[in-house]
Amino acid sequence: MARPKIERNICTSAPYECFKPNGVPLAKLEKIELLAEELEALRLADLESLSQLDAATRMGISRQTFGNIVKSARAKVAQSLVYGQALMFDRQ
Repeated sequence: MARPKIERNICTSAPYECFKPNGVPLAKLEKIELLAEELEALRLADLESLSQLDAATRMGISRQTFGNIVKSARAKVAQSLVYGQALMFDRQ
């Protein structure tokens, strides 16, 4: 049985539902879902330039969990940019 997921502290949400290549209808694109916790991890690590420990503390999770979340988020963003896929934001 898996451990229950610890609630994450998320301070912001995406201003839009998706980010996609210009000029291509959303219906024609493959979609990748970026979770709210992944967007928050990107914001803290890359926009605010916090260390993993400081960012994890802000989110109320362990440093290892933060590292896993930010790694997943960066992979999704890279995949979206390289393959021209739509990034769909989880709007909690």
